Amino acid sequence: MTAKKTSSISKSTRILGIDPGTNILGFAVIEVEKDKIDVLEIGVLHLKDKGEHTDKLKEIFLEIQEIIERYLPQELAIEAPFFGKNVQSMLKLGRAQGVAMAAGMTMGLTITEYSPKKVKQSVTGNGNAAKEQVADMLCRMLNIEPGKFALDATDALSVAVCHHYQSGRPVSSKKGGWKSFLKENPERVK
Repeated sequence: MTAKKTSSISKSTRILGIDPGTNILGFAVIEVEKDKIDVLEIGVLHLKDKGEHTDKLKEIFLEIQEIIERYLPQELAIEAPFFGKNVQSMLKLGRAQGVAMAAGMTMGLTITEYSPKKVKQSVTGNGNAAKEQVADMLCRMLNIEPGKFALDATDALSVAVCHHYQSGRPVSSKKGGWKSFLKENPERVK
C-alpha cells in the first residue's frame, strides 16, 4: 500500500510497451519520473512451442496480465501490425496484438497504438531505421548493455519510450541530446 502511495506522490508513470508476435512477443516496462526513464523489466515471451494458435493467444493474454499485476503500469503502448505480403502472418499478428490489448483493457490500462515507422522515428529520428539502430540508440539513451536483449525486447522498449515522448513528457538528456550524439558519432550518419 505504501509503494502505491509513494509512486502517486512522486508523479511517476509506468508504461508497458509491447511488440506483438505469435512466436516471440517482446515486452518492456518503464517507469518515468521527471526527466528519468528506468527500465523495470525487458524481455520476450517464447510462444513457438505453445501448440495451436489459440493456445498461443491464451498464453499472451495470461502473461500480459501477469506482467501488469507485477508492475501496475497505467498505460500500455503497442506496435501496430505492418502491412506485409503474407496476409495470414498479418492476421495472426493482428490477433496477437488484439489479445494483448484486451489483457490491458481488462486490467484498466489506457491503450495507445503506434506504427513501426512512428516508433523508429521517435527513438532514432529516422522512421526507416533498422532494428539494430533502434536497439543501439536505446542502449545509449538508457545506459543499458548493448546486445544483452533480443531485438523483439528492444522493439517493445522502443514502443514504451515512443509513447513517453508522444505523451508530452520529454526526457532531458545529460549527454546533450540528438545533436550531441551526431557530433560524437559522425560515422553513424548516412
